[in-house]
Parts: sequence; structure tokens; C-alpha cells
Amino acid sequence: MKPYKKTNTFDVRTIIFIGLLGALSFVLMLIRFPLPFTPSFLDFDIAELPALFAGFFLGPAEGLLVVLVKLALKLAIQGTTTAFVGEAMNLVSSTVFVLSASVIYKQLHTRRGAVIGMVIATLLVSVVCVILNAYVTFPMYAKLYGMPLDAIIGMGSKVNPLVSDMVTMMIFSVFPFNIVKHGITSLITFLVYKRAGNALRDIIRG
Repeated sequence: MKPYKKTNTFDVRTIIFIGLLGALSFVLMLIRFPLPFTPSFLDFDIAELPALFAGFFLGPAEGLLVVLVKLALKLAIQGTTTAFVGEAMNLVSSTVFVLSASVIYKQLHTRRGAVIGMVIATLLVSVVCVILNAYVTFPMYAKLYGMPLDAIIGMGSKVNPLVSDMVTMMIFSVFPFNIVKHGITSLITFLVYKRAGNALRDIIRG
């Protein structure tokens, strides 16, 4: 299904739609849990699903706006417990995932294009998260909470015996976590996008 073609007539409805999807994304972010092979601080959720949907349905910029609304609500309602490190990581990963998938789909408005976009986006964000976690996020968490990196790695090795150092932490924990997280988000989007998009097209058109 091709993205919805916006006109000035529907600007207000589009803004409302983005706000609603951002609120839904925030709610989905509250429903989170660790996967069996990852430490507890890597929580699984499908909060990026509304943003990916907006990116496909309205466009890449609108998808990014949904991400921003989600994080704004999170900070306004819950604040931060990570000195904004967690929120910054969430912003980067969500942006990479949503923008790369929706930009590819915008260029190739077919089911195949959607699949290609989501596969590339899932792989790309997984690699980006490995690099950021290894060189930025984990060291900042260690400094923030006053613990050595070995302690963070130890949290990973307790639930995953394949984890013994930073490299194996990235290979056997962080990378597969992001593949699963974004892969499931992509799969759900693929299954519901056409039907839900057609219904929403009718609603926005009034």
C-alpha cells in the first residue's frame, strides 16, 4: 500500500494523528521486559511500531515526530533515571530504524520495498547499537552508577554463558537483542500495515 498523500486540508488531522501515535508509542514503551539471553537493563518493547507505521503511512519526517512525541511524554511524565543517557540512546536507535526503513519505502512503494526497508533498517540499527553501546552507552552507565565495566559484563554473563567480555557481550547479547526487537516490530508492521492503513486513510479523509 502506498503512503497516504497529504494535502493542506488534512494538516490538522495529520498533527493529531502524529500526537496519538506518539502517545501510543509511549504506552507501548511502558510494556517492557528483558529477553532470556539479555541482562535486565536491555528491555524488550515494541514502542517503535507506531513511529514505523507513521513513517510508512505519512512519511519519514512524521515517523521521526512520533519518536520525539514518545520521548517528550516519557520525560514529562517519568523524567529520567539515567541522566538522559537512556533517552539519548533511544532517540538515536529509533531514528536510525524508523528513518532508514521509511526512506527506503518512500522510494519503493511496494510490499517488497517495505520488506527490504525493514530488513535493512533492522540490520543497520543493530550494528549502530553495538557500536554505541560498546563505546558510549556502557562506559557512560559505568561512570554514572560508579561501577566497573566488568560489573556490567557480569550482569550479561549471569543470563548468557556465552558472554565473557565486551566483545562477546555485543555479539551474543546486544546484537541479537536488537535483531529480535526490531525484527518483531517489523513483522507486526508488515502484518497489520495494509489493513490498518486503509482504514486510517478513510478516517483522515473524513
